[in-house]
Amino acid sequence: MIQILQEPRPSPIAGSWYPADPSRLSAMVDGFLEQARLREIYGQPVGIIAPHAGLVYSGATAGHAFAALKGLQPELVAVVSPLHHYHEDLLLTTAHAAYQTPLGRLEVDQESLAVLEKALRGRLDVGLTAISKDREHSLEIELPFLQRVFPNPIKLLPVMVRAQNPQVSRLLGEALAEALSGRNALLVASTDLSHFYDQAKARQLDETMLACFEDFDPQRAFELDLQGKGFACGLGAVTAVLWACRALGADRVQCLAYATSGDVTGDFSSVVGYGAAVILKPAG
Repeated sequence: MIQILQEPRPSPIAGSWYPADPSRLSAMVDGFLEQARLREIYGQPVGIIAPHAGLVYSGATAGHAFAALKGLQPELVAVVSPLHHYHEDLLLTTAHAAYQTPLGRLEVDQESLAVLEKALRGRLDVGLTAISKDREHSLEIELPFLQRVFPNPIKLLPVMVRAQNPQVSRLLGEALAEALSGRNALLVASTDLSHFYDQAKARQLDETMLACFEDFDPQRAFELDLQGKGFACGLGAVTAVLWACRALGADRVQCLAYATSGDVTGDFSSVVGYGAAVILKPAG
């Protein structure tokens, strides 16, 4: 049983990874959403893949993923991210009843969290470890986009994945699909791509991984990582979301944007790759 702390999780990154001032943050996120130029999307979004660096670096790329959700109004969004800090357990969630950003409070959906916990224990004999006042940026950085792209409040199902294991990710994906089945829900996979290669090498690695996403092949993503042919720091998170979306009826992934940190800083000697994609099921 996950113990819930009623006070919201305070933001450890407001004022550094993104503006702490609500007006500045809203304007920044709205700008990224408005500037996104999307190709025609063939299908109905079930989830997206978005990067998670500081907004000045990856916000424009992330804006393409969230812009693909305009016009939708889910009641629930599962945000699945890596955990960049060490923890002995494989799968984690927040112990708080809500997340706090400068744009307001986002409630955690306790019903779907309980279903996910039960589904995980039935598959893995391991549930979610609830942690308080975590400093994980990769989940939080997606929240202001959700707060601006959807006109009405949503609830969150937050999951942080330390495991980099195909079996764990597949079973997590199945459990997520069970928790979201029958709900008006979407999934967000938070991941950056290659880290600290020069621009040419980064593009080669990232194009390979993005093509794997478009092939809807989460198992192959692990193989690319093992072979050094492509990287995603949120590999366990993004593959779990791919498996979940497939179980929820998705049949294709459409990449929407790609950039590197070098495109912002002008330093192409050591860059981080950012990709945006939408995961789709047949319309209607």
